[in-house]
Amino acid sequence: MNGVKMTRSRSQDTGVCGVTAAIAVIDGKWKTALLWLLESGPQRPGELRRRLPGLSEKVLTQALREMEADGLVHREVHDVLPLKTVYSLTGFGRELSQVLAPVSDWGHRRLERLAEARSTS
Repeated sequence: MNGVKMTRSRSQDTGVCGVTAAIAVIDGKWKTALLWLLESGPQRPGELRRRLPGLSEKVLTQALREMEADGLVHREVHDVLPLKTVYSLTGFGRELSQVLAPVSDWGHRRLERLAEARSTS
């Protein structure tokens, strides 16, 4: 079993610690960036892809579907031609985004420390 499937299965495992359960939901290269983009309001998939260079349509679709299954995003399909799909954060997704803000701050401080250490060596 590859690492992605093992992590995904942990997102449903009620026997893991809370931190592991949270990380399983945001694991991967794009999910935290998608959370951050969706904080500003509903977005269409094409707009998300434009704002995240290097993100393929296939990977975007997979990440959004997993995030929808985990209750983080809401997918709304408007019945017009062509179909218009819009993604937005759920209350649960906004809550996770708020919880991650201090982790993000810590990460930025860590990066600053690494940069300072490199510049003094």
